[in-house]
Amino acid sequence: MSWRVANACAERKFGSATRKQIIMFLADKASDDGSGIWCSKGTIQRHTELGETTVKRTIRDFLKEGILEETGARGCKNGFTVVYRINLARIEALELTAEPEMETGATVDPVQTGPGTGATVAGVPGPPRPPNHPKTIHKPPTRERVAAEDEEAEKVLARYPPDRMRGKAECLGRIRDILDAGTEVEVLLQAVKAYATESAGFTRSKVCFSDNWFKSGRWRAYVDGIAQGREEAKVKEAEVLAGLANWVTDKHPLCRHITPGQIDALLAAELVTKAQMQAAGLRL
Repeated sequence: MSWRVANACAERKFGSATRKQIIMFLADKASDDGSGIWCSKGTIQRHTELGETTVKRTIRDFLKEGILEETGARGCKNGFTVVYRINLARIEALELTAEPEMETGATVDPVQTGPGTGATVAGVPGPPRPPNHPKTIHKPPTRERVAAEDEEAEKVLARYPPDRMRGKAECLGRIRDILDAGTEVEVLLQAVKAYATESAGFTRSKVCFSDNWFKSGRWRAYVDGIAQGREEAKVKEAEVLAGLANWVTDKHPLCRHITPGQIDALLAAELVTKAQMQAAGLRL
């Protein structure tokens, strides 16, 4: 582990919490010059608890942006693991996370920089820090996050059949709890849409009002169904990529039908190498 690399990464902005989490994990494995990082994408996924696709996409983006560089490969039980190096020059060019120093200007009686030690008329010692010290100026509460959260909940609730809407405030609170517990906005949106489609034409006695639908957890069955569908899609995608990888290794004539997107997916999944791609007549 290199404290120098870890500190450099910790003090920079990488655009998202996911990207920051992955680069910090890699920095933990680096030498002082940023080199010597050899851990598979599966290892990164297990330790960060992020999705496989997310890890592969982020590593690919880091390589394109020059934040990471491939410096070789090391053998492992599954074949080989790519060795990476963090480009410290590129890291140091990123925006710092630290807030800029406040420009307060100078007055006749400048703002004190140390704790106040004077006494009041009543003889009571002054406060630890003057009230006009920059660090005692509390930032006004921002409503950006609250507004974003409300917007997400409103967006989900808007998909619920309007003739079964009841208790809007309670529904919005329930939706926020669901999202905060880890359910993705898009997944919950799909769940509401699936229920609306499934129950279209139901009589009033057979439908569920919105407050009860979210409160009783009836949304879970639809969310689970969506998750199962995603897993099945992943399995099918893996089967397709395995077939394409066989084409590449066999230099099959059908390789000419492999699309650029499929080429990227094959390389990201590490099913074939660039050399094998080129040998099969594919352009990278």
